[in-house]
Amino acid sequence: MAVRFQYNKTSLNLLNRQLKVRLRALPTLKNKESALRMEVKRARDMATEFDAKVKQQTAALDKFMRLWTEFDANLVTIKHVEMQTKKIAGVKIPIMGEIVFDYAEFSVFNRPKWYLDGISIIEKLAAITIEKQFYLRKMRILDAVRKKTTQKVNLYEKVQIPEYNDSIRKIKRFLEDEENLSKSGQKIMKKRSSEVAV
Repeated sequence: MAVRFQYNKTSLNLLNRQLKVRLRALPTLKNKESALRMEVKRARDMATEFDAKVKQQTAALDKFMRLWTEFDANLVTIKHVEMQTKKIAGVKIPIMGEIVFDYAEFSVFNRPKWYLDGISIIEKLAAITIEKQFYLRKMRILDAVRKKTTQKVNLYEKVQIPEYNDSIRKIKRFLEDEENLSKSGQKIMKKRSSEVAV
């Protein structure tokens, strides 16, 4: 996108204003980009940590795999996951709130004793998995915004600011040349009029 301009003072003033806007916005955009980069890394690390927790929990349950075939998975279902939003660097991201589980009725006396422990284990695994998904979603949202911010920083830094500076320089040179030509023309006219008068 080439900067369109005319060789006059109005265009020069307009370009100067546009340049000032970009120069003022650039440090803010750079700070936003670095903050988003840190938050993306933090979210990625947390998702990796929760992934490791899920693997650790499932590895601990492998010993009891024979028992899990007896367990009725329909006893515990997720009824509702409370979601809140939080702004990080001007971006709304989801934050996990409370998880509400729904329990099917069963007889404690007719089922094995470990069923209650199994329910709490399933609750823990579900909570860890859901929280991991929240961090992955947070990471994707923040990364997309970070990419857009990086593009804007690069656009300002590498394209628009140099183009505005170049255009301003061209207009100034043109106006200076025009002024010099005008002064030279006035001197010549003055000299000729003084020669004619003599």
